[in-house]
Amino acid sequence: MWKKGKKRKDDSGDSDSGPPAKLAKTDSDDRSGEIVVCELSKRRRVTVRSWQGKPVVDIREFFVKDGKELPKRKGITLPLDQWEILRDHVAEISEALKDHA
Repeated sequence: MWKKGKKRKDDSGDSDSGPPAKLAKTDSDDRSGEIVVCELSKRRRVTVRSWQGKPVVDIREFFVKDGKELPKRKGITLPLDQWEILRDHVAEISEALKDHA
């Protein structure tokens, strides 16, 4: 069960280490250095980029404003260690999805 409250200092690994919301509104021109790995849908994509000098996997929705594609706040940024945990559990996730189909 999810409980709201203060985050404990030793509760590592659950935080979104992505940029603050105000930085998520950068122009697509300023997003050089990111690698678009795949497009999940028309407005959702997976990218690999650098955040504070460290590689991250970013799964994010985008919108168009004034002819420019801009990232929304809706998404998740996974640091390398969290990405590796998710990657290592893909088979288990797929199996669980079969059980719920």
